[in-house]
Amino acid sequence: MPNFEPLQNSIPIAPLKLASLEGCRDFANLVDKHLSDFRHENPSHTKDSIAYRGYLEDSYLIDCCCPRFGSGEAKGILKQSVRGVDLFILADVLNYSLTYTVCGYENHMSPDNHYQDLKRIISAANGKARRINVIMPFLYEGRQHKRSKRESLDCALALQELTRMGVSNIITFDAHDPRVQNSIPLQGFDTFMPTYQFLKALTKSVPDFRIDNEHLMIISPDEGAMGRAVYFANILGVDMGMFYKRRDYSTVVNGKNPIVAHEFLGDSVEGKDVIIIDDMISSGESMLDVAKQLKDRKAGRVFVCTTFGLFTDGLEKFDEYYEKGYISKVVTTNLHYRRPELLTRPYYEEADMSKFLASIIDSMNHDVSINHVQSPTEKIHKLLASYQPVK
Repeated sequence: MPNFEPLQNSIPIAPLKLASLEGCRDFANLVDKHLSDFRHENPSHTKDSIAYRGYLEDSYLIDCCCPRFGSGEAKGILKQSVRGVDLFILADVLNYSLTYTVCGYENHMSPDNHYQDLKRIISAANGKARRINVIMPFLYEGRQHKRSKRESLDCALALQELTRMGVSNIITFDAHDPRVQNSIPLQGFDTFMPTYQFLKALTKSVPDFRIDNEHLMIISPDEGAMGRAVYFANILGVDMGMFYKRRDYSTVVNGKNPIVAHEFLGDSVEGKDVIIIDDMISSGESMLDVAKQLKDRKAGRVFVCTTFGLFTDGLEKFDEYYEKGYISKVVTTNLHYRRPELLTRPYYEEADMSKFLASIIDSMNHDVSINHVQSPTEKIHKLLASYQPVK
């Protein structure tokens, strides 16, 4: 149940509307349902006042599309008016399942294609909407956030381009490096973490999940995930360990330096369940290597929690490691497209983010502080207080 008090004492800045690109329609429908439920449960706002025009709706989604010409070029179309509304545009740049045809050849949509479609919808709405907000769960080019040699700064360029087009706020989740917001210091940029949703998914799917220092340990698979792991370990009151990647900097394979070995720093994991937490599984190679090393160190069950599960090299290796007992659960969010076969795997568990995102949208539409939804600490404490593991 969301905290309604800040919303009851404020007025929305404009009627709320959601525009979802084709790649995330299913997720947008879930968010829309939660928004409608929130507002019909909130007794202080009614249809009668002009200040709450468009407040109580059965759906806030508007119809939009990006049809393509035979040449492969496209255009953005809004099929409903957005004049004077607070528009939130949802875009999943990772949905490679969508295709388009050029001269008889079928092409799968890349992140670049999705980003172009996002700009088309912004262009169709610009100058009419009261405010434009972009929700991009996986930040486009977020992994290219810094320059280490003669290379492009794609993420910073994309953020600057969006704000120049009139976007007021950019909402993302678990940004690879949140410091990329320094490229747009005068515009809104928020990155949210799914820590509470991870813990909720684990407590629901693992009946005998024990949360104490004798039975659980949090593991960071590399230096980049340290912040996530430190927060998770501190709030649960358990120990933390980390791996660091030794790379061969004399070689480049698929655009990156190959990992030679993972070195572990931390206390003994023997007999303890471990949670490996990171922002994404790409190929999964390093994550699986970390899981195997933990099992070699006599760890108990290995639970993998990542915001984005891309599985770019397929699921076969994860299936193999599950059968061998190296991993017990893989938890990812539903913020992006996931291949259908993943959803049927016995080790897979979904962390639903739709209600969380609906709370964020509702708060931003009222122009109130989002601290009550941004920080999961209080919710985690309530979950821990009510949780009773099966012995």
